[in-house]
Amino acid sequence: METKLYSELKQQFTDYLVDKKMRRTEERYTILKHISEIEGHFDMVSLHEQLDTNNFHVSLATLYNNVDHFIQAGLVVRHHISPQIVQYELRIHAETHQHLVCTHCGDVREIRNKTLRADIKNLKLRRFTPEYASLYIYGICSKCTFRIRQEKRKSN
Repeated sequence: METKLYSELKQQFTDYLVDKKMRRTEERYTILKHISEIEGHFDMVSLHEQLDTNNFHVSLATLYNNVDHFIQAGLVVRHHISPQIVQYELRIHAETHQHLVCTHCGDVREIRNKTLRADIKNLKLRRFTPEYASLYIYGICSKCTFRIRQEKRKSN
């Protein structure tokens, strides 16, 4: 049974495909359905592995191509967490939180701050209509801070 979220995403993607005069394939919709069931962030390798586990075999190139279409259709957001880390998530989920990124270990934590989200939404920007916002705060997590202090104590 299709979920309400998937139905909405499917309709939005169908509209995109019709507008771009692209084929509406079962493969594309199956990938989209799987992504709609992912709660948080995902990367291409983990998505590929999950699809393989569910006996849906596609190449990584096919995944990249289709996820690019999902991004262009406004369904998925690409996060460049760092030069080495690229993750994706449904745009509807991306609008509900901000990201704390540890520059030492690469850990990404999500925070939900309604005041910050409202402030971002209420920004008055000249000659610009925002579609969505994504915020990354880079720093050092508490685990890395603790490790760094321990290493300094040992070296002294």
